[in-house]
Amino acid sequence: MNRLQNIDTYLLDLDGTFYLGSKLFPWSLPFVETMRRLNKRFIFVTNNSSQNPKYYLEKIRRMGVDITGDQVFTSGQATIYYLKKHNYPRQLYLVGTPALEEEFQEAGFILTDKDPQTVVLGFDLTLTYEKLRKACDLIRAGVPFIATHPDFNCPTPEGPIPDCGAMIALITASTGVKPKIIGKPYPEMIEALRAKYGLENPQTIAMVGDRLYTDMAMAKAAGIVGLLVLSGETQREDLAHSEVQPDLVLENLGDIVEALS
Repeated sequence: MNRLQNIDTYLLDLDGTFYLGSKLFPWSLPFVETMRRLNKRFIFVTNNSSQNPKYYLEKIRRMGVDITGDQVFTSGQATIYYLKKHNYPRQLYLVGTPALEEEFQEAGFILTDKDPQTVVLGFDLTLTYEKLRKACDLIRAGVPFIATHPDFNCPTPEGPIPDCGAMIALITASTGVKPKIIGKPYPEMIEALRAKYGLENPQTIAMVGDRLYTDMAMAKAAGIVGLLVLSGETQREDLAHSEVQPDLVLENLGDIVEALS
């Protein structure tokens, strides 16, 4: 736990780590207060591309936590960074929510089903069969396939619901094509984070999250400190069967507060 003293930047997952659904965990406000008291930076990093940063900013503020828009980073933003860096054409067929569509349009992309140059799949809560059919037709025709993140399920207070990874599996089963995936745990997510926030020394950065195959896998890939919390998806018994192991296992964010106090 002494390693936490050297962490300057905490990358925080949201669902299962900071809140669950619309309910803020009781240890989250003390965590924020501790970060501010010790002048440490915290950035919310989520794979959930069904919403844009403005949504998360407003949601977290409604929960009583005053943050800025610059403290939220999504797999949607990372995907936009990747597409721009690699000079992808601006004409896209986007399978996503209106919030994700707005984010891509504000970034200068043209959303169309008429000769798009790329298919981009997000966590689409407005998914229809027609969207799937069109995406599969384009992918079979050779249009590049990009997905925002690989999560199979999204946690909710009522239980898990199918996430982007499950939608990827459906499209891949139909077309035989696997997408380029951008979000946690893939290096493109870290690259985008480093570019935006100037993250340099990996020993002073921690990824805090509740998932082994995204949060902790990204920490390992990036060489940063991986802090697994047991307040969400992963249970302690899951560690015995996982190739990915965190640097520390914590009950919740309150353990960080206690260690730093």
